[in-house]
Amino acid sequence: MTGNEQEYINKAFSSNWIAPLGPNVDQFEANLADYVKVNNALAVSSGTAAIHLALRLLNVKKGDVIFCSTLTFVASANPILYEGATPVFIDAEFETWNMCPVSLEKALQNAAKDGPLPKAVIVVNLYGQTAKMDEIIRVCHEFGVPIIEDAAESLGAEYRGKKSGSFGDFGIFSFNGNKIITTSGGGMLVTNNKEDIEQARFLSTQARDKAAHYQHSEMGFNYKLSNILAGIGIAQLQAIEERVEKKREIFFRYEEELGSLDGITFMKEYRDSRHNRWLTTLMIDQAKTSTTPLKLIEALEKENIEARRVWKPLHLQPLFNEAPIFQVHEGSSVAERLFENGLCLPSGTNMTKEEQYHVINTIKKVILKQKECSTNPLVV
Repeated sequence: MTGNEQEYINKAFSSNWIAPLGPNVDQFEANLADYVKVNNALAVSSGTAAIHLALRLLNVKKGDVIFCSTLTFVASANPILYEGATPVFIDAEFETWNMCPVSLEKALQNAAKDGPLPKAVIVVNLYGQTAKMDEIIRVCHEFGVPIIEDAAESLGAEYRGKKSGSFGDFGIFSFNGNKIITTSGGGMLVTNNKEDIEQARFLSTQARDKAAHYQHSEMGFNYKLSNILAGIGIAQLQAIEERVEKKREIFFRYEEELGSLDGITFMKEYRDSRHNRWLTTLMIDQAKTSTTPLKLIEALEKENIEARRVWKPLHLQPLFNEAPIFQVHEGSSVAERLFENGLCLPSGTNMTKEEQYHVINTIKKVILKQKECSTNPLVV
């Protein structure tokens, strides 16, 4: 917390605006829209809810096809299932770790030939880095397919001078407790289309008709954000640039200390972009380091340090075991290789230098010991 959140929480209590509407909600929506440089924003209960509303606005129905990044958290794709639609997953590429434009074009060409074209493409900006949006927009426009930009992890990131989340027909953000700013739980749907945002607002409040009584002509959802949580969001958003700089500082320290180790490569910042470094992620060449992500996680855990694997690709998840994936080459996909060799390091903005160096030194010790063991069998 920044310390300013209590001011807005107190305003909500003193004015008795406790329900999921009120001045804090209005201000949070306006501030976020202004920061991202879009015309309209709707505060909702989660990023997942925002994706679901975007799919509803695109009239997605049972049997429709939705293309989605495979290297992402399951929340990016679960709303596809809510509507009974069919997910088709698109492989990643190494430069950004995000959706591969070549694989996307291959999938769209196949769909145009054999049908049907997808109702939408959900592009995820992974770990704080925006995908290659110029190429993705070009391909999607060629086939007339709208884009939902899942920027849940990338608030504050930029691509060629524009803010992440502002490229798609719809953008979504998450303010879950682990994100770069948080409202405890919450999300935002953004778009430049005012009619769409008003329809989303209608759907998010149980689709209540304009009448003197409670009347409902279509199915709605309870997706609005409370005025109290929006107050937290106002204060958090005021600190977004500070958070991005802190996250980037943490990344650069990791890179400086560990980047020279043979077999360690960090997720690069794509040209003409600003990575928000929500999580510092790296790749481990298991042949060169004589270790694996799992071994490093176990070693770090013994030192009371939490690290995690990169997201398991959705096409490998039991939930989606029948969903196809499109990739440039046959065989192991890029997303699978990133999962097999990727590692996420502690990246919290409240982490001290001493704590970070504890992580760094532990990793160095593990890798150096594993290398020594692999070259000298007498070392235990």
